[in-house]
Amino acid sequence: MSDGTRGGDIAVAIVSVITGGIVVIVVSVLVYKCCKLRMMRKYGGLPPPPVLPLVETTRTAAAVATPISVAGVATAAAMASVNHSSITSSSIYGALDVVKNRPVRFSSLQLQELTGNYAEKLGAGGFGVVFRGQIPVPDHHASGGSLLPVAVKVLGSNLGRRAEEQFMAEIGTIGRTSHVNLVRLYGFCFDADLKALVYEFMPNGSLDRHLFFSPDSGGKKKHQLGFDKLYEVAVGTAKAIRYLHDDCERRIIHYDIKPGNVLLDEAFRPKVADFGLARLLERERTHVTATGGGRGTPGYAAPELWMAAPATSKCDVYSYGMLLFEILGRRRNYVEVDGRESEEGESAADERWYPRWAWRRMERGETEALVARALAGGGGKGKEGRRKVERMCAVALWCVQYRPEDRPAMSAVVRMLESDEDVAAPAVSPFAHLETHHLGSRTFTLDTTTTTTTTFGSTA
Repeated sequence: MSDGTRGGDIAVAIVSVITGGIVVIVVSVLVYKCCKLRMMRKYGGLPPPPVLPLVETTRTAAAVATPISVAGVATAAAMASVNHSSITSSSIYGALDVVKNRPVRFSSLQLQELTGNYAEKLGAGGFGVVFRGQIPVPDHHASGGSLLPVAVKVLGSNLGRRAEEQFMAEIGTIGRTSHVNLVRLYGFCFDADLKALVYEFMPNGSLDRHLFFSPDSGGKKKHQLGFDKLYEVAVGTAKAIRYLHDDCERRIIHYDIKPGNVLLDEAFRPKVADFGLARLLERERTHVTATGGGRGTPGYAAPELWMAAPATSKCDVYSYGMLLFEILGRRRNYVEVDGRESEEGESAADERWYPRWAWRRMERGETEALVARALAGGGGKGKEGRRKVERMCAVALWCVQYRPEDRPAMSAVVRMLESDEDVAAPAVSPFAHLETHHLGSRTFTLDTTTTTTTTFGSTA
């Protein structure tokens, strides 16, 4: 082979290498640009959000909260070292706009600032204590912005052994829920010294505060809801549970449906709270109970939660049925009574456990007293009001069936409540498995009278 031929081959090889290098560089630049454009679109013009380290808190520290996506959880530790000195006010407000779509991560110092050092306690429940707070947000109609009221639930210390990535994965599941009858999760804190969730504030508090109050207590009288509004609350609550069971990416079983976890907004529309916390906290028991087992609140928890039986979404159906009975009776399901007799010849003891009393009335077709009690707060007058009461009672009786497979799905519950058709009560008592002396046991006497209220609303 001549020297000219070898020289030509070398030249071709050099040109090929250079050309290949240029192609690799061009492709890499295009891939980078595409990824950057995709991330810019995903975060509304902002770069991917970093995780904020604990920094000195100022009066605007609440605005430095950082949006977290589930996809970014795995790189949380690496992003924590990012220099945040370049974050401007405009980008901070832009980041807060992301609250509408994904939860925001706050530091413990920021939550301390948001709540004014936890100055106003709203309530407490099995999962923690709730405090009122407020977040500065941009307002195009106000020069200085505005304050978004929030409820900060400080969780108990018993969080199990879950890693941060697992915690945030569950937060992501809750954060992706979107329903008009679910309380919105704005953000969370997962610091070494504080675990907390930040929810929207509900100005009218929890449903139990409007069902179980005494006008003669000397305190501020609560707004008494008419039956028509309570019926709307019942339907809205059923729709929220149906969404958790049927429409979420991962089915969420609440395990603690009760009036204290149904919150009311400014128009008294219901929103279910505390959904997903039983799974999130990975606790064997979500409440202290007298019988020593199971999840949920005594008096609302399904029978299978107190036995070695699998827990399914039908547990929530049972609890919802007990909630319906309390709406119908405008009282707690179990109350202690004296030995007097009613005009109908029944002893007062027959009324101490309201669900069974309601069943006996429905069984005999004597619903006058049942209807009168349900409509005592106004609303629901006439024949239509009576039909709604009887329909709600029949649905409640189906929901509290002893065997889970005999209870309807929440989708069927919603259809029955929204239908204009009458609903036939079950032919067999759902309480046939109970002996009379069981009603005096601790399981029922601790019922709802010893549970505390979890509320993200006002105390007024």
